Amino acid sequence: MFLSASPSEHSLWLPRFWDSLNFKKDKEFVGITVLFLDGKINSMIHEFTPVGRANHYMPSLKAGSIVKVDCFAVTRCSSKYKITDHSFLFRFISLTTIDEVITGAPEINLQSRLDYVVGKIRSVQGSDLTKETTRVVIRLLIEP
Repeated sequence: MFLSASPSEHSLWLPRFWDSLNFKKDKEFVGITVLFLDGKINSMIHEFTPVGRANHYMPSLKAGSIVKVDCFAVTRCSSKYKITDHSFLFRFISLTTIDEVITGAPEINLQSRLDYVVGKIRSVQGSDLTKETTRVVIRLLIEP
């Protein structure tokens, strides 16, 4: 893990965030997952905040906003929890600040990342889901 005092000299688009739940423990709330688009390098990356810090950062999160995030940790993303093609993820720490960019926000090219769909997985069908090359059918509930 390494820390970034100034993660970027540019802004990130925060298209969506959601509660992360442990479905094996009666949908226990375990934290917040945030999805970011870095328009400058055309890459999606996600962030996970555990339950202990979730309430601190929740007021700063606004879906669809352009934000600057300072002072956070960057760690390698386990393939078990990977939701983007990025090999790293952000982790908010006690020093992390999230500020919405209201004026002078850069234009972020959203067209280049329309291949990402965010929704709730309703069902997964496949014959052997332990193999990486198995074809599966995933039914998503997508909000407008």
